[in-house]
Amino acid sequence: MKTHVLGFPRIGARRELKKALEDYWAGSLSPQDLISVSNSLKERHWKIQKDSGLSYVATGDFSLYDHVLDTSVMLGAVPERYGAKASGIGPDTYFQMARGDVGGNIAAMEMTKWFNTNYHYLVPEISPAQRFSLSSPAIVKDTRRAIELGYLPKPVLVGPITYLSLAKGEGSFNVWERIEDITDVYAEVIAELSTLCDWIQIDEPVLCGDLAPEAPWRFLETYVKLNQAVGKAGLLLTTYFDSLDEHLDLALSSGCAGLHIDLTCGRNDPYDRIVERLPEDMSLSVGLVDGRNIWKTDMTKALSVLRDIEKRIGPDRLLIASSCSPMHSPVDLNLETKLKPEIRSWMAFAVQKCEEVCLLGDALSGKNRDETLRANAEVLESRLSSPLAKNEAIRERCAGISEDMLHRKSPYRERKKAQSWLDLPIFPTTTIGSFPQTPEIRKNRLLFKRGELSRDGYKFFIEKEIHKVVKIQEELGLDVLVHGEPERNDMVEYFGERMGGFCFTDNGWVQSYGSRCVKPPVIYGDVFRRAPMTVREFSFAQSLTSKPMKGMLTGPVTVLCWSFVRDDLDRSEVCRQIAFALRDEVLDLERSGAKIIQIDEPALREGLPLKGRDAEAYLRWAVEAFRITSSGVDDETQIHTHMCYSEFNAIIQSIAEMDADVISIESSRSRMELLDVFRVFEYPNEIGPGVYDIHSPRVPTEAEIMKLIQRAAEYIPKERLWINPDCGLKTRGWEETLKSLKNMVAAAKAMRIGHQDF
Repeated sequence: MKTHVLGFPRIGARRELKKALEDYWAGSLSPQDLISVSNSLKERHWKIQKDSGLSYVATGDFSLYDHVLDTSVMLGAVPERYGAKASGIGPDTYFQMARGDVGGNIAAMEMTKWFNTNYHYLVPEISPAQRFSLSSPAIVKDTRRAIELGYLPKPVLVGPITYLSLAKGEGSFNVWERIEDITDVYAEVIAELSTLCDWIQIDEPVLCGDLAPEAPWRFLETYVKLNQAVGKAGLLLTTYFDSLDEHLDLALSSGCAGLHIDLTCGRNDPYDRIVERLPEDMSLSVGLVDGRNIWKTDMTKALSVLRDIEKRIGPDRLLIASSCSPMHSPVDLNLETKLKPEIRSWMAFAVQKCEEVCLLGDALSGKNRDETLRANAEVLESRLSSPLAKNEAIRERCAGISEDMLHRKSPYRERKKAQSWLDLPIFPTTTIGSFPQTPEIRKNRLLFKRGELSRDGYKFFIEKEIHKVVKIQEELGLDVLVHGEPERNDMVEYFGERMGGFCFTDNGWVQSYGSRCVKPPVIYGDVFRRAPMTVREFSFAQSLTSKPMKGMLTGPVTVLCWSFVRDDLDRSEVCRQIAFALRDEVLDLERSGAKIIQIDEPALREGLPLKGRDAEAYLRWAVEAFRITSSGVDDETQIHTHMCYSEFNAIIQSIAEMDADVISIESSRSRMELLDVFRVFEYPNEIGPGVYDIHSPRVPTEAEIMKLIQRAAEYIPKERLWINPDCGLKTRGWEETLKSLKNMVAAAKAMRIGHQDF
């Protein structure tokens, strides 16, 4: 039998790709050196997979920014505004598509979440005039290079049905009209790859969700053509993030030589239903090592499944695999030397997941079976019985929730009157929370962490930064201020460090998009707040100004989704524990004088199950968690929340049920198209649609921002319309931040003067 993983993290164990990209963008690294770094990482990752004992190494899974963007480039699907011909898609065009063009004032492509993960992809743009051709042979070149180095490659492609399902048509154009043209390019790529390898992995995770009406019949005709092109190799149709369920027949009818299923998430429909109906000429790749979490695999349980499948289809048709690409996991647990040994023993990162897949193969073949099972069982038992994981007081508090904990004292209309003390102008301006995290901030945080800067010295530095940010905001003329969050390393990690039940890694980085990496906390036990977490910095900031200052928190669903979550307790229960911990913080902020408190929930949409049938249950407990957090305050206190880079139209009713006084949302990259939902849904409270894209370094003009505000005012009554950026400004530089905010405030003031004209 064969073993493989569906991909590997790109960033490098020490974020080598991040550093190279940012040096390249800054002009201090040449294009040749950037390619050299990327080639070195590819070869290192192939070696890791081979040395682990895997049968195949993944090629085509590496990307300088995003694998969906790479697919667009491969197809020649470059929007006209970038001016590139199919034969000339170089690094400048590539990064303009990802980040925009500052000098040319060209906007970046829209970005949103990859299914229900925290990874962001660049949304393909398809126009009626778009022509497709094989424009980048990168996957073929990488596959040839792997062969030269002595590896057995398994190229990885984003499947055409998933690609078009994620794409966006120009205007009302139906992207499915271009499926045949796109399929021709895929067939050309597959034909060339098929001469080089045994398997070609073609990812169609969209089959695990709700398909567009055109997708099923387009799927069948597309795969007829692809299988004709595949030659001696086999297409491995790869699905993940959920179970196939109603699309099983479609997958089994694909004509592909193999099918991959994810048995680690979703409802896990009985695998025997798949095995019973598996065509005799189709192999089955079984994903039992979780590519999205950091806990060790239960070998006994996994082997039981594998033995049963092997007995029924034979070892020659069985592949053992990770559930999905481990790109959603940190790279190497061996770099973590400071974790408690007991907790560390429960974990496996991407390198270790490769080893786990091979261990399953060995154990199934009878190699080291008893030793492997015994060692694994001992670790799992130590985790289940560990006192580190359970706190009875926390569980009793969560079980004692009452109805009044889930509701504000009065409805929004009455709260609005009680909040009149704010005396804000029409189109009030604010930011989402963070301001640029400069090298000086990061340096001082590191010195403090290492013990080379005293607590008093660090406090003095942070207060100096807060003072600077408050002064800048007052000079800009913003109406509602923030303290800038200079003390926060990450919007989830910061809170996790101050709550029980969390632990932290030194090198557990995961790519979010491009060079942006996050280091998710690990929730291993019951969650509680140790002490106030944000009150001191808020109180200091508010003392510097007479303008209202927002208290800033990360919401319970986002803390949950952006952490590696324990898998021995239902996610809804973990989320409720986080909500009660944050409720205590909200009430302490209010007592300290915070009358505007923002509870960010950018991950609310991300946590939504892929299948619509499962959405209601998730949204019920997610909204409940937010309301536990927010509902204890007085009517005079204004609750804000923020959501970004998610298609939220399908869940607008649930967002309304959160009952925040103000929501701010990403909408600039889509040019306010995300607000279409408000034509049919009358959102009852106040809204701040983002008026400029903070994920691009370009500075929007005042006129550009005014145009977006005018569009937003077509959807939202001007009395309930706030003006703010798309997201926090942590990753931006000060020069572009000041220019952008200056234009934003000027646009808002101009709109106030002429607000009766539209």
